[in-house]
Amino acid sequence: MNTNLIDGTGLGLAVGALGLAYVRWLRVAQREHYLPGTVSRFARRWWGAGTVNMALGTIGLAGAVASVWYSPAGFAAVVAAGAGPLGLRVRGRTSKLVWTSRLRRLAGAGVVLAALPIAGLGAVGLHASFSTAALCAMGAPVLVDLALLVMKRPEARLLRPYVKRASERLAAVRPRVVAITGSYGKTTTKGYVAHIVAGSTSVVASPASFNNTAGLATAINDHLATGTRVFVAEMGTYGPGEIAAMCAWAVPEIGVITALGPVHLERMGSLDRIAQAKSEILEKAQVAVLNVDYPLLAELAQKAQEKGKFVWRCSAKDTEADVSVVRQNGKLRARTSHLRGEMDVLVAAAPEVEPGNVACAVAAALSLGVPAEIVAARLEDLPGVPHRRSARQSANGVNVIDDTYNSNPAGANAAIALLEIKAAAGGQKVVVTPGMVELGQLQAMENAKLAASAASVATELVVVGRTNARSLLRGASTAGLPAREARDLAEAVAWVSANLGPGDAVLYENDLPDHYP
Repeated sequence: MNTNLIDGTGLGLAVGALGLAYVRWLRVAQREHYLPGTVSRFARRWWGAGTVNMALGTIGLAGAVASVWYSPAGFAAVVAAGAGPLGLRVRGRTSKLVWTSRLRRLAGAGVVLAALPIAGLGAVGLHASFSTAALCAMGAPVLVDLALLVMKRPEARLLRPYVKRASERLAAVRPRVVAITGSYGKTTTKGYVAHIVAGSTSVVASPASFNNTAGLATAINDHLATGTRVFVAEMGTYGPGEIAAMCAWAVPEIGVITALGPVHLERMGSLDRIAQAKSEILEKAQVAVLNVDYPLLAELAQKAQEKGKFVWRCSAKDTEADVSVVRQNGKLRARTSHLRGEMDVLVAAAPEVEPGNVACAVAAALSLGVPAEIVAARLEDLPGVPHRRSARQSANGVNVIDDTYNSNPAGANAAIALLEIKAAAGGQKVVVTPGMVELGQLQAMENAKLAASAASVATELVVVGRTNARSLLRGASTAGLPAREARDLAEAVAWVSANLGPGDAVLYENDLPDHYP
């Protein structure tokens, strides 16, 4: 066959395969909050997920490299990049691709990064262009990560007008700002604070999990009405500097840290770095509210006090803390011993209510001047958060616990304890989970421990997907817990519907979107 025909055909197919690959990996970038480096990390997971993907990826990469010397080898890369990794859909089912302005800009940068070498080497000849396109197709995740790096500063500049408008809005309305962070419990505690404070004054909380710079600016610009006395802001972080940047223009009077754990350990590297990043919320705050059940937060409380801040030490264990909320006879006992409000009440609360989060919310409310009697009254009907240990009964009588928003070691153990409460005597107790993610070097161990913890209560474990399957199955086997695998959540739900009935209970612990293998 004519060499130019092979190279020309290969070039066209390689560009098409690159386009398909780009769409797949752009979806991952969007779902992972446009963080450079995450796409390549997910690519390693996907190409290593199962024998078929490993073989397909190896053949594709080898073909792309070999095409430098032998053009037909590039067709292996075309097939691999265009079709794989198998299971990673182009548009997605549970985490669909959305062509926002930001994604279009990122896609444009990615196209330029690929087009420059492909077109530039076209001057050498079709063979060089084909080989380069094949390499780009297999290296699409790396190109997307490079595009994320290239676009990081321009995106920050584009965000500045929105941040400026939000800052001006805060200056005009002048609410007292409560800023909340933590490895987990941020959104729940934010809801508790807003609920308690609403009993005495006007309050606005940032919606859902709008906890980065763009989300916080949007919340203020769209929701902060004139006359609002208190604004409750959730602040999340994937690394040092992010919370400090938000607090620079949304300056908190009260900084709250709800918990400290290995969530995002994969990105930050250590618990000390996580603590450092979270502590930025206290730098400009006059008042510090910390859950001292976590040793590193107890240390931060001492440091904050040494800096002259007004500190509230909160606990779900230590009744001598400034605010303690502990379970007692099926209820919550909330006690305070602080200059800004004394309280000792026993209130009814659903089993899914997390005492540590309540303690932090009580401290924040009292620091805002909410009378203790109003705080106590508002504790009687604390709001739940969707998909966070929310309980219901299905049409066929199964008690369902939905804890699918996310998962962490402490929260998972609390959800498993709730499973025991919700099942009738002798009823089946099933845990359905894909496991926990973003735990770095602790992920395998923590998922094995999750399965072992489930074994103390559950009669069966259903492992969803491949991401943590090996660790979960190993933990279940060691603990003697029967386990089965499900391809995805839909398959797991179908099994539950077919096998559980009245008196049985099921815990859905976490739900990974389909950009995870």
